[in-house]
This record gives sequence, C-alpha cells and structure tokens, in this order.
Amino acid sequence: MKINLLLVDDHAVVLKGLGFFLNMQADLEVVGFARSGEEALRLAAELKPQLVLLDLLMQGMNGIETTERLIEQQPELKILILTSFAEHDHVLACLQAGAVGYLLKDMEPDQLVEAIRGAYHGNVQLNPSIAKLLVAGKAGSPAAGSAPADAPPPQTGAETLTQRELEVLVLIASGQSNKEIAATLVIAEKTVKTHVSSILGKLGLDDRTQAALFAVKHGYVQA
Repeated sequence: MKINLLLVDDHAVVLKGLGFFLNMQADLEVVGFARSGEEALRLAAELKPQLVLLDLLMQGMNGIETTERLIEQQPELKILILTSFAEHDHVLACLQAGAVGYLLKDMEPDQLVEAIRGAYHGNVQLNPSIAKLLVAGKAGSPAAGSAPADAPPPQTGAETLTQRELEVLVLIASGQSNKEIAATLVIAEKTVKTHVSSILGKLGLDDRTQAALFAVKHGYVQA
C-alpha cells in the first residue's frame, strides 16, 4: 500500500523535482500538486491524500494557516512542513497548528523519504538542527507575550522529571530511537524504555509523539 502525497509549494521547479523523486519510491505516490494554500485545501478535499508536504512561506495563505485549515478539514491528515526558514516562532506555530514535522529543504533526499514514512506512522519529524535549537531555546528570539525574565517558570509537569528523564525527553524530541538514546547516554536500551514509560506517566502523555511535542513546545533543555 502506497502513501498518497499532496505536494504544496509556490515554486513550480520545486514541485516538479520533488514529485519526480518521490514517485520513484516504491511506497510513495504523489496524487496532486498545489501552488498555494487555497489550492491545497481544494485538492486535499478532492483527492484525500494521507500526507501533505507543505511549504511555509507562500503567496496568500502561509503554511501555518494552511495547516490549521487542512486539519480542520481532515483531522487525521499528516502534514509535514518543508521550508528554508529555521526560526523558533515558525516552528512552534506550525507544530501547534497540527503539523507532525518541520523539515529544511537542504536535507538529503533519502532523509526526506524516511521523514515522510515516519510522519505517516505518527512520529514527529524534526531536522536534528531544528530540534536541538528548539530545546536549547536558541532557534530565534523569544515568542511574543513570553513571561518577564524575573517571572517564575510555569508549572508544566516536567519539574517532576529526574535529570536523566529530562535528558531522555530532549533526545526523544531530537528524533532519536530508544537504541540511539541508549548509545548517546551510554545506558541499556531497557533502561531507556523504563525512563520513557516514566516520562509518559508523569506528564500524562500517551506516546513518544506527544512527548516530543511537549519538549519542543515547552523548551525543556538538556543540562
């Protein structure tokens, strides 16, 4: 069974190149191309793709608004942002709008294919550089309306996590598997699984995807 894709970008060359490459993959099929957010909404309703690969900055509706509208239209639709812009506010806004990933156009083609497959299965997809910058709070300026520097940090539930659990949470957000986390922290994979279960329980989350989004949205960092 192939993953049906809708590609959205206001550059025709980008659409043609992506479409040609992705259609070469045995498990992927591009069912439509859109040059704007408005056209994406129309084609998504007509073609019912399983995943949308969406540019961020387009004439008319941008990727954030388009994501919100697409999710309202089809709540189960998976949306991956593919852009050249690595800015803190853009990333958070896209994830909060319902996107399952934020990728940069300079990534390797094979990595893009793997990200599409991962997103289809419900796993958050972030370029490693984006994830690291986000969790370190260095991807850009603070979001508007953020608390004053001398204000106490908001209580999110992460204050109940141990230092090791925070480290695991950060690595989950960077897209690492349990095996990769174990290698990074030099601990047993079984121990990682225990930490992941503890994190989910303490934060009241259902899965790793929710944990990754939690880490990104709240900016918890690895010490």
